[in-house]
This record gives sequence, C-alpha cells and structure tokens, in this order.
Amino acid sequence: VQLVESGGGLVQPGGSLRLACAVTGITSRGCGIDWFRQVDGKQREWVSGISGNGRTTNNADSRFTISGDDPRNRVYLQMNSLNINDTAMYFCHTRCMGQDFWGQGTQVTVSS
Repeated sequence: VQLVESGGGLVQPGGSLRLACAVTGITSRGCGIDWFRQVDGKQREWVSGISGNGRTTNNADSRFTISGDDPRNRVYLQMNSLNINDTAMYFCHTRCMGQDFWGQGTQVTVSS
C-alpha cells in the first residue's frame, strides 16, 4: 500500500486549499482513509476520515471536508477559511490488512 499526498503550499489567512491523497495497493473496500496533521514538536492530530466505501465521512472541523468517490484510488481534503493555526504537515493514513500505512506528508503553511 502506498499513499502519496499533494496539494500543500503557502496560503493567506482566510484562503482555501485542496489536498489529495493518491492511493495504490488497496483492493478491499474495508480500508478507510484518514487525514492527520502534525506541527513540529507536537503530537499528530486526526483531522478527517472516510470509510472504505466512501459513504461515511467524519471531520474534526467543519471547515474541512473529506471526499473520495473511491477511496481505494484517491481521497481529497478540502480546507476552507484557513488560519495560522492550520499550519502543519498533513498526512494521509490507512489501517489496512492489520497494518498502518502513512504517506510522506504535504506541508501547509498559512501566512500573510
């Protein structure tokens, strides 16, 4: 299983970004995908999750929306009304076949 994030970058406060997680190697619809984020020196924080069939989503913050027609291929994280506290490295994760898989992360920086 491989997860590759993209879409991060520099954005001004109040702006939006859409992150993408490209997924390969998952054949079962039983493996959901989550987004986490981490600031240097702090614990990794759960942001959003989608079930393996794409029908159930959960978001820690109403500004963020996870989506994906088929989470076995690609999952998105739409982030709106960003503020400086959203600055972090964002990671894609799945627990599949009894193992945890992480992507390499994509940096989101919110700054004026």
